[in-house]
Amino acid sequence: MAEASARALNDKTWARWTALILIASMMLFAYMFVDVMSPLQSLIETQRGWSPDAFGYYAGAEYILNVFGFLILAGIILDKMGVRFTGTLSASLMVAGACIKLYAISNLFQGTALELWLSSWWTSMPGSAKLAAFGFMIFGCGCEMAGITVSKAIAKWFEGKEMALAMGLEMAIARIGVFAIFSISPRLAEWISPQDPSVVPPVAFCTALLFIGLISFMVFTVMDKKLDAQLGAKALANDETAEEEFKLSDVANIFGSRLFWIIAMLCVLYYSAIFPFQRYAANMLQCNLGIDATTASDIFRWFPIGAAVLTPALGYFLDRKGKGATMLILGALLMIVCHLTFAFVLPKYPTEWLAFSAIVLLGISFSLVPAALWPSVPKIMDKRFLGSAYSLIFWVQNIGLSLFPILIGVVLTASNPGVTDPMKYDYTNPMLLFASLGVLALIFGLWLKTLDAKKHYGLELPNISDDKEEKIFEEEGRTQE
Repeated sequence: MAEASARALNDKTWARWTALILIASMMLFAYMFVDVMSPLQSLIETQRGWSPDAFGYYAGAEYILNVFGFLILAGIILDKMGVRFTGTLSASLMVAGACIKLYAISNLFQGTALELWLSSWWTSMPGSAKLAAFGFMIFGCGCEMAGITVSKAIAKWFEGKEMALAMGLEMAIARIGVFAIFSISPRLAEWISPQDPSVVPPVAFCTALLFIGLISFMVFTVMDKKLDAQLGAKALANDETAEEEFKLSDVANIFGSRLFWIIAMLCVLYYSAIFPFQRYAANMLQCNLGIDATTASDIFRWFPIGAAVLTPALGYFLDRKGKGATMLILGALLMIVCHLTFAFVLPKYPTEWLAFSAIVLLGISFSLVPAALWPSVPKIMDKRFLGSAYSLIFWVQNIGLSLFPILIGVVLTASNPGVTDPMKYDYTNPMLLFASLGVLALIFGLWLKTLDAKKHYGLELPNISDDKEEKIFEEEGRTQE
């Protein structure tokens, strides 16, 4: 009995999974807000006069401050101030940015002195788009900071336990958020007035969810504080362990690592062909299939569901069977096939079943790569650099995620000279650009697997050996006793 009472909170199954649900809820609502306007591109262009490239600048704004160093600063804050402070700060930034964006696209902003001033310069970018982009930029700082904080929190609560499965489930919950918002966003837009839909209700709904996410994380902080008190380690309570403390010299060591750049480039290339695509996917389906925004969203919403269903299972498989490098290569191949289908096959054979099949296949790709990528980083990076390595990989990723939505918007505008109807765009060139990113990601995946075969980093090996697995089950048994 004394042994059981002395065990830490994260040794209790119900406690660590409750902690996961609380922090995953924050990320669920964050991902919903990220894509709340993705199904409404044609509506925001019609109502507020946004052009495709203005929409691209808005989408890319989410990552701008992160690219210019905020994400590195976020890593320092996380190392110095700990999970609880950093998570609360990140959730608060997301709420603040969401409120700014909500005001920008609302009728309250229209005709104000601020709107007139913002519209008076860079006239191709409406004032509402500029302010919405600014709010999205603040939100993006909080969202990316939350991403690295959640990764560190899961590593803390699931150390020596079901870490890859927990990371896979957290990603799956986030993917469900994308499914949910593509399902409800166009319907919420028509909720008040079906004849006169508005982008305001879905954005307001997701802003309210972000408040709930902030509350959820604050509940988690209570549990986390209790865990640290049980562990009885002041350094752990402040997240200032010697192995994880951020040092400027670590940056030079990480940037000098060939493996870091292979992983970082694979990450930025792959994710740049996924997240920017989500911004334009619904409108692409509208243009190719001649359907409304709701029907297009209903088709695309199954993309994240494929990832949500498979990612935890793949995490379980990776823990016990391995094959991480092979999964990365297969994921890149599937992505190339899907984007080429959108570029050439779907315009020629515009059928919903073909679009649905390609979307589901892309979801499978999106489950393979993240499930294999993030648990592989500890295998190839020095443990002393691991926290900083994750932060810097996110930073490199944000460079691509900030530039490619803008680039896609510019390419889409250039590919459709004189076209003003957002239902008539030709998406061939943007889809080819996405496919080319997949080809480059495939090359880096093959390079990584070749190095693994030569240097034996263990990317193809399971994360949990039979001995470790038996030990986990023994600990679980003692906990239940």
